[in-house]
Amino acid sequence: MAITDLFSVEDKVVIVTGASSGLGVSFATGFAEAGADVVLAARRIDRLAETAKAIEPTGRTSLSVACDVADPDACQHVVDEAMAKFGRVDVLVNNAGVGTAVPATRETPEQFRQVIDINLNGSYWMAQACARVMKPGSSIINISSILGITTAGLPQAAYAASKAGVIGMTRDLAQQWTGRRGIRVNSLAPGFFKSEMTDQYPPEYLEQQGPRMLAGRTGDPAELTASAIWLASAAAGYVTGQTIAVDGGLTVT
Repeated sequence: MAITDLFSVEDKVVIVTGASSGLGVSFATGFAEAGADVVLAARRIDRLAETAKAIEPTGRTSLSVACDVADPDACQHVVDEAMAKFGRVDVLVNNAGVGTAVPATRETPEQFRQVIDINLNGSYWMAQACARVMKPGSSIINISSILGITTAGLPQAAYAASKAGVIGMTRDLAQQWTGRRGIRVNSLAPGFFKSEMTDQYPPEYLEQQGPRMLAGRTGDPAELTASAIWLASAAAGYVTGQTIAVDGGLTVT
C-alpha cells in the first residue's frame, strides 16, 4: 500500500453530531469530499437540510437524523438509523456542544448542567451507542477544546469542565476499547476557529488573545477537519487515547 493510501477515508460511514452549523458543517462536508458517506445529527433538523445540500456535489450519500445528544435514546436512534441505511458505522465525530460565558458566582445550576449534559454526557452516550456496533479499525473522535487544557480569559467554568471531562473520557474509552474492540478513541482540542461560539465573543476578545497564537491567526475550519480525517484514517492507526491541540500554538505559550 502506498503511503498516501493510508490517509484515505473512501467509502467509510461517518456520524457527525452538531452537523447543522459551524465546525459541524465543515466536518460533514470535508469527510464527504474525502469520499465518505455521512450521517448528519443535530437538534435543528431543518438546518441539516443545508448541510445535506452542501454534500450533494461530492456525490456521496448523507442521512439526516434529529438528535439531542443529551438523550441516550436519541443517540441510539442515530446509530440505529445509520445501521439501517448503511449497515455499519466506521467513524464518529463527537462535535455537538454548547458554551456559556457566565461568571461562576452567577451561573445557575440549570446553565451549568446543560453544558455538562450536552458536551460531556452527550459525547459519552454517542460514543457508547457507536461502540456497540463498530468493527475493529473504527475511530471515535471527540471534540474537546483548548479550554479543557488551559484558560483564555473568559468565565467559562462549565465549558472548561465539560471539555476537560471529554479529555479524561477519551483516555478511558481508548483503554477500554482499543485493545478489546479495535476502536481507536482520540480527541481534538481546537483553538480559535470561526463558529457560532466565537461569533458571541466581544469584538476585542480575539485581538487580546492574538499574542498567544504563535501562528499569528485564527484557524481555518478546513485545517481542523483535515486533522479529524487523519485520525479517522489508517494513517493514524497507532494513535489512540490522545488529545491533539489544533490551536496555532496557543497552549504552549
